[in-house]
Amino acid sequence: MQILIDELNEGLWVAAIQKDSFKRRRLVGLEIDPYEEEIRSGSVYWARVIRIDKNLDAALVQLDEDNTGILHNKDFYKLDKNGAYIRDGNTAIGKNLKEGDMLAVQAKSGYLPKIDGTDLTMEDKSARVSMNITLPGRYIIYAPLMGSNRISKRIKDKKQRKQLTKMLNNVETLQGCILRAAAMNTQTDVLMREGEILKHIWEELQEYLGGEEPFLVMDGPDSIRRTLSDQASVQISRIDVSTLDQYKEVEEWCEIYAPDLVTKIHPAELPKGMSGQESDLALFDFHDILDQVDDLFDPYVLMNGGGNIIIQETAALTAIDINRSSDTRSNLAINLDALTEIGRQIRLRNLGGIIMIDFLKMTKKAEKEKLLAAFDDVINADPCTVQVHGYTPLGLIELTRQRRTPPLQERLDLALD
Repeated sequence: MQILIDELNEGLWVAAIQKDSFKRRRLVGLEIDPYEEEIRSGSVYWARVIRIDKNLDAALVQLDEDNTGILHNKDFYKLDKNGAYIRDGNTAIGKNLKEGDMLAVQAKSGYLPKIDGTDLTMEDKSARVSMNITLPGRYIIYAPLMGSNRISKRIKDKKQRKQLTKMLNNVETLQGCILRAAAMNTQTDVLMREGEILKHIWEELQEYLGGEEPFLVMDGPDSIRRTLSDQASVQISRIDVSTLDQYKEVEEWCEIYAPDLVTKIHPAELPKGMSGQESDLALFDFHDILDQVDDLFDPYVLMNGGGNIIIQETAALTAIDINRSSDTRSNLAINLDALTEIGRQIRLRNLGGIIMIDFLKMTKKAEKEKLLAAFDDVINADPCTVQVHGYTPLGLIELTRQRRTPPLQERLDLALD
């Protein structure tokens, strides 16, 4: 895999490309950070409660001078008599919080400036926040409020889960950690080192939590850090960076979390005449992936065998339909190929919420089960939480995806504004 880091107008662009079975360079990851993004997912704030909404069982909190967040009761934590943080969802949030209270929260969703004049509800114009602050590394997510250790649900093998749990619990310094799937074959000393780093960051962060005014304490991971972290389980051959500032950021992150990648970082080498064309995404252009980016805004996706996929986004859900066209293979074979491409499109377009997929009809139970089982690869390749709910009574497959950032279209519109 190769990582490309470029800049366009007021946005940071990061792409992951990989060769497919036909030796074509395919876009497998794309992150865009508009510099006007008001709230970034993962950012930590010292916030003030400004209102309790009994109907939503939530608190509206002031994050900084311009932005608010919404803290639902399920994301509220309090100290018990033993000094441990617990959730108390059975008690209304208004019984635990009042106007004027100060607390540390973390944005669990990003927020972009909306079009002037848009009529937004409190939930639409406020980022979702939680008191359960987590700090992501390459192999570990440090969750200090959790106390105990957990293994990623993406690691399915029961024997391996048991071994990893035993290893974590035997290391005193690794407490309150979630072991990511990328850590399956990682040495214990590497995990210990990363755990200590994240614990130190948390201890330093707490020194800033105080005062009577709300403010941003720590920004969440940007496109560069999200991509490098998300691709931790993939072998990265090269990281090309277009500017000196980005080069320093990548180098600093890799020195801390991925020393093996430091030698893979390179200043972008462009043909004579292409350098300095930041406004044209020269690095992306040179690697011939701009057309693939453009294709992400087309509802039609062509498959190698001749079939196609239609993706239609609505306010309520995303509908995906598979068509055979000139493909002569079995319905199962076409569906399996379509599923791989659908997973890629969902990640690149950053689709979220309810997604309904209408696959080609299959009558055999074994074929239906095989298609459902193939969703494991789609879920494991996605950095966001994806849940497959199975077949609906009408034969569609329903899944939900909880994205970290606003949709690609919104982020692109703001980055190009």
